[in-house]
Amino acid sequence: MSEAVDQGHVQFEVDERGVANIEFGHPMSNSLPGKILRKLAETITEMSTRADVKVIVLRSSGDKAFCAGASFDELISINDLDTGKVFFSGFAQVINACRKSTKLIIGRVHGKAVGGGVGIASAVDYCFATKNADVKLSELAVGIGPFVVGPAVQRKIGLSAMSQLAIDATQWRSAQWALNHGLYASIFETEDDMDEEINRLSTVLAKSSPEAMAELKGIFWEGTENWDELLVERAGISGRLVLSDFTVNAINSFKKK
Repeated sequence: MSEAVDQGHVQFEVDERGVANIEFGHPMSNSLPGKILRKLAETITEMSTRADVKVIVLRSSGDKAFCAGASFDELISINDLDTGKVFFSGFAQVINACRKSTKLIIGRVHGKAVGGGVGIASAVDYCFATKNADVKLSELAVGIGPFVVGPAVQRKIGLSAMSQLAIDATQWRSAQWALNHGLYASIFETEDDMDEEINRLSTVLAKSSPEAMAELKGIFWEGTENWDELLVERAGISGRLVLSDFTVNAINSFKKK
């Protein structure tokens, strides 16, 4: 397995307002191997249980892609169904950690989001982005499909818009498109402008009633109570398809570009 699978980080900081900033990163365009996904889910859950945390801001490192989705280095190393299911369950764990958190989660999307990155942007409760934060669900192009992230994306932008992303899998949709379809709440010219607004909203929320925000969050996520099982089932579909000759050849061709 490539050394890239062992790289990456998840770190957090809780400031004096009670705002927890969680950052994930990986040198390969913030594409995420399984262990980083698991750590990210664990960190979101940990911050969600702390009494001193009032609101969570989820962000990634660097100044290019927000998240390029699954780690191709790890994808190409999968050679059995159980391993594949475990890997794709990583994104399921992150989405479910966001869903089950009693804290409101603000997303900070500074660059392009692909596949699982769109899923993460869909799983937060309020998402800010820059004008450079184009989106793409590229899974079908490599013989899989956005099975795990699909429920989160569909919940956020609707079945019609999600199906457009899933079917036309090689085409980018602009940040403006994502704003128009409800994935982003606002888009900004610069990261500084975005951070100013994130700071404003997180400060307001940190002063708001934790009980009221928790109740609101529960209402926002009504109807998703079966996602612990659903997303694992979807991970099994991806885990099976990733073993196909089509997907192996497609991923290898992509990596050679």
